[in-house]
Amino acid sequence: MGTRQIAVKTAPLRVRAGRGSVAVAAVPGMSETDPEPPAGVAEPPVEPARVAPESVAAVPTGPEPAVRVEPVRPVVEVRPEPPAAPAAPVAPTAPAAPAALVIPPKPAHPPAVPATVQPAVQTAQLQPLFPQAPGLNWAGPGDHWSRAWAMDTLGAVPPAPAAEPPAGAAEPPTARDIELIRASLTVVEPLADRATAHFYALIFLHHPEVRALFPAAMDVQRDRLFRSLLMAARSADDLPGLTAYLTALGRGHRKYGTLTGHYAPVGECLVAALARYAGPKWDAETELAWRRVYGLIAAVMSEAAEEAARTSPPWWQAEVVGHELRTPDVAVLTLRPDQAYPYRAGQYTTLETPWWPRVWRPFSFATAPRPDGLLTLHVKAVQAGWVSNALVHRAGPGDVLRLGPAAGSMVLDHERAADLVCLGGGTGIAPVTALVEELAEHGAGGRSVDVFYGARRQDALYELDRLRGLAARHPWLTVHPVVSDEPAVGLLAGELPDAVSRYGSWAGRDGYLSGPAAMVRRGTRALARAGVAPGRVFHDLTEGE
Repeated sequence: MGTRQIAVKTAPLRVRAGRGSVAVAAVPGMSETDPEPPAGVAEPPVEPARVAPESVAAVPTGPEPAVRVEPVRPVVEVRPEPPAAPAAPVAPTAPAAPAALVIPPKPAHPPAVPATVQPAVQTAQLQPLFPQAPGLNWAGPGDHWSRAWAMDTLGAVPPAPAAEPPAGAAEPPTARDIELIRASLTVVEPLADRATAHFYALIFLHHPEVRALFPAAMDVQRDRLFRSLLMAARSADDLPGLTAYLTALGRGHRKYGTLTGHYAPVGECLVAALARYAGPKWDAETELAWRRVYGLIAAVMSEAAEEAARTSPPWWQAEVVGHELRTPDVAVLTLRPDQAYPYRAGQYTTLETPWWPRVWRPFSFATAPRPDGLLTLHVKAVQAGWVSNALVHRAGPGDVLRLGPAAGSMVLDHERAADLVCLGGGTGIAPVTALVEELAEHGAGGRSVDVFYGARRQDALYELDRLRGLAARHPWLTVHPVVSDEPAVGLLAGELPDAVSRYGSWAGRDGYLSGPAAMVRRGTRALARAGVAPGRVFHDLTEGE
């Protein structure tokens, strides 16, 4: 970033250096060659030279001391050529030395301040913590987020008039509707990329007021909304499961700025995109089926959002108060939210940085809820990971982030006394450690817990000492470190799912997995082969970096 030239007036300049600060290129008195003063500006008066104290007899600043003065003979004429006659000497009644040492009384008024003296610097007003953050990314009116995108909503730009839905569209979907939807999906899914692009083109063309809800770069976000809608439609016959999924989705969408009025235009664009790419599978009956299913989706999500708005904000501001590099590409961040942040061990948050507005990424909590309210996240910088690289290599104490509400179902059931087997790969060990902490606080209740912690190299097992410390205090906990790419004495070798499988049967246990998506999928299959019931395996595969 180049240095920006700043025109500075003669008023005093206060420069605060820190992360995100802008270098000052020209400060009066600091440049090698100061410019000439503009025409018409008077030069400041030169300060008079100091006089040695012994050369001053008396400098009265108040009433003169009482002295008797002999009359002086008047001078009638003084010509310029000859020197003027000296004045008659003063004849004081007291000795000269004591008269010179007389201290005048204190003046009634202080002397006037010369006009050339710079005005005093005003004392800064006390402000909340976040505006003084060194990162200079305070969230509020005029912040980085609102400057990055104009937060216009419906009404800022007149939306295109929506077509009247066909009769019967407000009714709940039927079994026939589900059949028609699945038949049309078999045609649309192979063309999902083209259908997605057309879907967003319709939204931004006919409803430009919603463009501010999306990031500048749509390469990651582009598939999320469309695929979520397709997945919800595919699961329309499982009403309890669909309701739980859509409830969490509706609450989470509040952080994007989604309003109830946005659902109708999105639905119209979805139907139009499907009609274009469903081919021969699209007819009036199929359109009615999709409208009924989408009506159910919109109703559940909007109701969940309105319910959540009564008890919680759409997002939290959180200041970074700790940033520790555990490895060259893994950082442990400690955050202080601006208000109480409720969550359970094993859950995750979605996070937005001021450097990439409207780009949200999920990160799991690394501790059980703490009495001081601080939050801890483990972040690994991955290739082409915008948010993760910013958090690891750019964020620092004082920066302010945004957090969405806690989400995820990888939580403990304390009423079930089953033993646990947990797999944590890389930074996926964070929620596993949080689960162990919660179990230690709540009481194991006779359970045993085996934690398999995997990485490619031994030096990447950055959380091993903490886990071993927990195991030393709690005999019910056993930690199995696993390394895949190098031999290590005292550690298991191979991939994490294979190491778990070699231990034999895990029948009757509950399984918890967190880490890279490929590891979680392989680990789920390994636990199933080792006897863990399919309904007792918990993980949260999210669309992350």
